Amino acid sequence: MNARMLLLVWVALAWRLALIAGVAGGRWTHSAALDNDGNFILFWTPGDDDITFEVHVRTLGYVGFGFSSNGQMAGSDMVIGWVQDGQAYLEDRHAKDRSEPEVEASQDWELLLGYENGTHTILRFRRAYDTCDRMDYKITNDTMRVIYAYHDEDPVDGSGLLYHGSSRRGSRSLYLVERVNQDSLLHTEGLRHWDLRNPSVLLPATEDTLYWCKIFKLPEIKRRHHMVRYEPLHQQGNHQYMHHVILYECQGNDPQFERYAQHQGQVCYQPNQPAVFFNCNNVVAAWVIGSEGFTFPVDAGYPLDPHSGPLYYMMETHYNNPSQDSGVLDSSGIRIYHTPILRRHDAGVLSVGLDPNWKHIIPPGQPAVISEGHCIGDCTRHAIPPNGINIFAVNLHTHLIGRKIKFRLIRGGEEHPPITVDNNYDFNYQEYRKLRSPVKVYPGDHLIAECVYNSMDRSTITLGGLTTREEMCLVFALYYPRMELSMCYSLPSLPTVLHSLGIQELWPGSSPVKIKSPPELADMTLENRLVTYDWENNFDSFQETTRRGSFKPLCWMKKPKTVIPGTEDFEAYYPNITKPYKEPPSCQGKKKKPLRKRKPGEEEDGDEERNYVVGEERDRAKVYFGVQESSKLNRSGSAAIGPLHWVLLAFSLALVPLSR
Repeated sequence: MNARMLLLVWVALAWRLALIAGVAGGRWTHSAALDNDGNFILFWTPGDDDITFEVHVRTLGYVGFGFSSNGQMAGSDMVIGWVQDGQAYLEDRHAKDRSEPEVEASQDWELLLGYENGTHTILRFRRAYDTCDRMDYKITNDTMRVIYAYHDEDPVDGSGLLYHGSSRRGSRSLYLVERVNQDSLLHTEGLRHWDLRNPSVLLPATEDTLYWCKIFKLPEIKRRHHMVRYEPLHQQGNHQYMHHVILYECQGNDPQFERYAQHQGQVCYQPNQPAVFFNCNNVVAAWVIGSEGFTFPVDAGYPLDPHSGPLYYMMETHYNNPSQDSGVLDSSGIRIYHTPILRRHDAGVLSVGLDPNWKHIIPPGQPAVISEGHCIGDCTRHAIPPNGINIFAVNLHTHLIGRKIKFRLIRGGEEHPPITVDNNYDFNYQEYRKLRSPVKVYPGDHLIAECVYNSMDRSTITLGGLTTREEMCLVFALYYPRMELSMCYSLPSLPTVLHSLGIQELWPGSSPVKIKSPPELADMTLENRLVTYDWENNFDSFQETTRRGSFKPLCWMKKPKTVIPGTEDFEAYYPNITKPYKEPPSCQGKKKKPLRKRKPGEEEDGDEERNYVVGEERDRAKVYFGVQESSKLNRSGSAAIGPLHWVLLAFSLALVPLSR
């Protein structure tokens, strides 16, 4: 063999070894069980332009995976894959109704790996976020309703797919792009945990909502720690009653804190609630239904300081009991992981949105009602440091009729790309979102929490408030470095509310509140006007007035709880946006070439060599991983078995005999 040929052999072998090392040594960034029994496990890693998936399914038949707007089959976009006689197949399909999904002309999924191991079918595949195919769902930051199905038989040529049955299908909401990595912290140096549990709270059988507040004292630590993760603590059997748990810092050293730290807690927001409870207002941690918890990035942690920081914390637990079940005792709560090994940045939480108040009005019978909570430039100018803050994670929060949420950023009259947005919001899945890269917010920036509600199923108005039947529009933003601004809310002014209802003036001091003018409404109560208003014919003017009218900014600092000076009696207006943000087109000028999908047994030129490599890769994967271990692959590992690498592997295998 000449030197040139020998060099080619070594280069090819080097590529092959790099492939093996990359696949064996990497990790998937995310994983989730799509069913309750662990029969369908999904692994995935988002890339820059595409996303790679791997499914491990307890079947030797076909596997279905895809996306749906509502978790149902009709209108869904999916792939069907299977392994037959050692060969893996994948078909891009679309379901027009509840019948068998049709094979699409354009095959936009790329099969990377497929094999069976005796009990499971393992398939790895990837797809561009936006295929520019109108039949395909765009994979975005929205809550994606992931659907799945499987059968114990492979498709029969000419006969289509056998029906999977109701027990082998389902759906789950997931963030595929901005999901928090739920990696374990067991190997974090000096890691400790602090459990905060409610002491046997009895849920009332006569009400569907309960807010319970309990004071806790910081555990005995000698120096400053960083909180690096928190997660829910559910009492067994009570998961369905938990809506959210929020932990607040308590400001000051009132001796009453110690007293109430020994107490079992009490109902929140009552007229007779002790004053010290209202000194607990700065959000530390926020767990909401559907969340698995939150792990901080490696360069930031929330400070727990026994010397200069708060010593007491209040845990607010929102219980939701729509069936009004009796005899429910609960001791759920939250677990805080912390370490004395400090990170580079102190993190904080900034709450932005609408103050939960009756002035937040959502008319009935409307497919899209827009409400907005403002954090005005005068607030951020006073509170945000000159070099700005870095928002790295966001939790979006509404109640039952919320459908879309957008966290907007306006700077100098120009609207920047949204910090995050969810156009497919799911009340039952409110996980923190880890932004793909931190977003910078500077002094003077104007932030808007924009919520869109669908009230078609409601015959009466919905008001802002704390209960699940009422509504909220809030964004919790995790950021660094930590600052003193805690809550940055707004609330429609009373003149704006009255104007939106066609009211000019109220009778001063009237009880119940009555209308003075216009004459046609004179002496009608405000409550009656709200209930009997002709929303169908006046909705557009109501919407325009509430969005463009004046509002009261509420900019609260941490300690003590004070409003930013100069904003106490201030009324603000919608910012003057001279350059609105427009979503750039992603498919302009792109053309797609439909790919013809081969049937089982049909081969194209070069298949013999390619199938040999696929078979070797399948067998090697069995040796290296097994069902669970093969989940530990990263982006480089997935990309390593793309088309270029298959060619290089095939080339190396073809050259190896020449060296003998």
